[in-house]
Amino acid sequence: MTPSDAEDNRWSDLDRPPLNAASLRRTLLRDGGLWSSLDVVPVTGSTNSDLAARADELPEGAVLVAEEQSAARGRLDRRWSAPARSGLFFSVLLKPAEVPVERWGWLPLLTGVAVATGLSRVAGVDTALKWPNDLLVTVGDQERKAGGILAERAGSASGGGIVIGIGLNVTLREDELPVPTAGSLALADAKVTDRDPLLRAVLRSLEHWYVTWRDADGDPTASRLQETYAAGCATLGRQVRAELPGNRSVVGEAVAVDADGRLILATREGVQEPVGAGDIIHLRPAE
Repeated sequence: MTPSDAEDNRWSDLDRPPLNAASLRRTLLRDGGLWSSLDVVPVTGSTNSDLAARADELPEGAVLVAEEQSAARGRLDRRWSAPARSGLFFSVLLKPAEVPVERWGWLPLLTGVAVATGLSRVAGVDTALKWPNDLLVTVGDQERKAGGILAERAGSASGGGIVIGIGLNVTLREDELPVPTAGSLALADAKVTDRDPLLRAVLRSLEHWYVTWRDADGDPTASRLQETYAAGCATLGRQVRAELPGNRSVVGEAVAVDADGRLILATREGVQEPVGAGDIIHLRPAE
């Protein structure tokens, strides 16, 4: 799609108006604040890839929003797509140089807490987190995924940081769902589906949690991040199967999130196994 095509199509779906970039900048970019720039593009391959390519030259707090992504990536390099302007698709660049690198693994979980709390406040929709960083909403009596987070190291050790991508389904309709287990804020009866206030709420919440965590040197206890994540985590207390690297799987009850952000599983063999990476599947009682 050329820039002129994108401009012609900005108002092609009146139920999904474009974001107001100028208004977003006025309300989010301020002296002493975290966010240093905010750009909205009609379409790109991946906002994560775009920010990662410029991680060394950009200051911390750069925000890139796309009305549509043609090569969006999720965890484990999964590809996904959504209709233009049907959600919030954006990435932020963070450079927590003051925080020990071994604590950077909390950033995707922190982002999940920030997105969930921001949406709950503004959209009035109950949200929950599936470890490590999927956002769940309730549609009817079903738990469905409405959003996901992808954090990636980017740039050099001296000038780079972490690019965090967020994809959130806002007005996606039932007939547009990529899979039956997907959901959206609209399908969860959110009070607000206007993307401008939703994006403002999420970025303000992310700024609050990030600054609090950074000022605590990344300590998940002192910043209350660990307890807040656990309180909103739908995975805890459930029987789950963890699909681990090397084609290994572990079944057990998710009993805690430890100080490193790992999910602790209590297995049938009486072992408590920490899971730091992998795919988590919530099991039904029969399973």
